[in-house]
Amino acid sequence: MSATLERTSDERILQTSPLRRLLTRPELGSVVGAIAVLVFFSLAADGFLRASSLSTVLYASSAIGIMAVPVALLMIGGEFDLSAGVLVTSSALVSSMFSYQMTADVWVGVGVSLLVTLAIGALNGYVLTRTGLPSFIVTLGTFLMLTGANLGLTKLIDGTVSTKTIADMEGFPAAHAVFASTLTVGGVGFKVTILWWLGLVALATWILLRTRTGNWIFAVGGNKDAARAVGVPVTRTKIGLYMGVALGAWISGQHLLFSFDAVQSGEGVGNELIYIIAAVIGGCLITGGYGSAIGSAVGALLFGMTSKGIVFAEWNPDWFKFFLGAMLLLATLLNAWVRKRAEATK
Repeated sequence: MSATLERTSDERILQTSPLRRLLTRPELGSVVGAIAVLVFFSLAADGFLRASSLSTVLYASSAIGIMAVPVALLMIGGEFDLSAGVLVTSSALVSSMFSYQMTADVWVGVGVSLLVTLAIGALNGYVLTRTGLPSFIVTLGTFLMLTGANLGLTKLIDGTVSTKTIADMEGFPAAHAVFASTLTVGGVGFKVTILWWLGLVALATWILLRTRTGNWIFAVGGNKDAARAVGVPVTRTKIGLYMGVALGAWISGQHLLFSFDAVQSGEGVGNELIYIIAAVIGGCLITGGYGSAIGSAVGALLFGMTSKGIVFAEWNPDWFKFFLGAMLLLATLLNAWVRKRAEATK
């Protein structure tokens, strides 16, 4: 009797130990990879650890991370979005062309862009849940339509493949300050997108871990039929997740517009894969039901360190995708091991 109690007590201590909890965290693989990449480029690239270099790395990471966060939540919910990259460009184009053509304050265009972008996200989720088609097919269709619309409408309205400059329009300085300004800290400039990124990570982490919506996201990603059987609003949750991706695309699109005051209609193609890669490196499973917002942030940071570290080391940038692919493969293998450890402790 006493031996049984003692063994049970030992098992409880083992299951709740900090080390055991650490080994079951979905972002473990990306954190290990980030530390390894940081050490590697600190040794291989002179000046990698300078404050100015850190600013560059964080900006590159935030540009990916703003989208990687909602994409990670969507993947935890069991879906993904191939239209996310071009939706960023669509958001910027709507803001720019509406403001210019209507000679309105640029904030009017920003507001219209938010409504249009959220509507596209909601449409993705609605079509997905109503038809039962795979997200690959639904969002691939959206990707193709947006790619064509971005180019076709821009040429139809502006006569070229890029929008007219809106830098001299009313409201531009304020919008630039919100979406594209540079904050100076200790004599080093940091882009405001870093704050947007960290804010989204904090918000998404709170949603996942502290709210009923977070439970719904994990439930529909794990088994949507079982989730529906216990009262989880599957349709509403999936539509909300796609609107979350649209919100990220709107923020990124406004940054793109107010950084350069004009937009090329062909931008964004291929970026959707980078967002997905950052989420997967961060611990999200393609099959859904597992992952974290913090992991996606670390995945984006890995992307930023690698892309800029190669430049600082003065290597041939052609090697970047090789390193990115290697990180993806290694992180996926480590994440699979972490998942097995997590399941073994349940």
